[in-house]
Amino acid sequence: MTLARRDLLAAGLTGAALLSASGATAKSESGAHESKTGGVTTDRTPAGLELAFVADAPSTPTGLAIARGGRAFIMMPRFDAKVPYTVGEVLPGGAVRPYPDLETNQPDPDKAQTRFFHVPNGVFDRDDTLWLLDAGLPDGSGPPVKGGAKLVRMDIVGNRILRVVPLESGIAPTSSLNDLRIDIRDGYARAYITDQGQDGEGALLAVDLATGRVVRRLHGHASTKSQKGLTKFVEGRAVVQRKGDAPPSPVQGGANGIALSPDGRRLYYAPLIGRHLYAVDTAALLDPQVTDAGVAAGVEDLGEKGMTGGLTTDSKDRVYLALQEFNAVGRRSPDGTVEILAADPRLIWADTFWITPDRWLHVSAAQVNRRPEYNNGTDRQAPPYAILKIRIDADPA
Repeated sequence: MTLARRDLLAAGLTGAALLSASGATAKSESGAHESKTGGVTTDRTPAGLELAFVADAPSTPTGLAIARGGRAFIMMPRFDAKVPYTVGEVLPGGAVRPYPDLETNQPDPDKAQTRFFHVPNGVFDRDDTLWLLDAGLPDGSGPPVKGGAKLVRMDIVGNRILRVVPLESGIAPTSSLNDLRIDIRDGYARAYITDQGQDGEGALLAVDLATGRVVRRLHGHASTKSQKGLTKFVEGRAVVQRKGDAPPSPVQGGANGIALSPDGRRLYYAPLIGRHLYAVDTAALLDPQVTDAGVAAGVEDLGEKGMTGGLTTDSKDRVYLALQEFNAVGRRSPDGTVEILAADPRLIWADTFWITPDRWLHVSAAQVNRRPEYNNGTDRQAPPYAILKIRIDADPA
């Protein structure tokens, strides 16, 4: 199904309503029933999404990274101090163990460089080395712990930390680092990070991995800000903060999803609360000769793409969209066409993508909208969490 940009808002609301999790079940063409709660089946849906595996995680798994050999890792931000560990490895059968161990996942301000505080995402580089992004938040809010915001390069064979890249110089007291891309090729090594901001005032961080230099860009720019006047709908309900008798307050979220073009020259990104996709030249981000105004002048507004979470790209420079209001996977082609590839009621808060070498696109169902803060203190999350997949016709970017 291909949608004109002007149709996305209306279609998103309609799709969310149709996929509303009211406790009923959806029936596939084969006659198999699939639960709209956390209980998932292995049945294939008519839209083409299949269950890849489940993760019986102790908290909300927003991040996903899969090694070439098949080992799968999830990242669970420490939205509150009750989260027992923030990085886990999914074992056969769906059990999740703390990675690399429980001790490393215990936040300790005195050991900020070697402990994990709040890891929302991680990725594998071209050499199949795992990089983790730590926002340095011990309980989801407040100023990041001094030294806690960092990139961590892991050895998944020895299950140990290989390197830590501090991000202190690129963050603000209200930072909430969210997503990551690593680009190591042709004699350079760079990282790109989104900061969605606890106040919705986002930014991009660019890191020279060779020198450790960190540059904060586009802070205060419209493309990295949470867009005002918008409400996100997931499972047919508005996602708003609900606390007791207080009136509902809108969710804020600046720069969130991020993706790289296959040649590494273009960075795609979007706010969590925003309907447009943006792009910027990667070389400009780290160029000391380019001012902040110069970077801002080079930002491209690529138009409407729906309300999304995570992004990724394939080798054909198509941007995949976690269409949270549709419970769906979307895709934007280089000509600007946006289409829905598949929708599935199990895809509750579509979040992070991962493309494996055998051309399976994986996507996590994080159930963020079911968290207590959006449901008057009631935790409606229903583990195990589903990781779904769909066949595509291209390689990873």
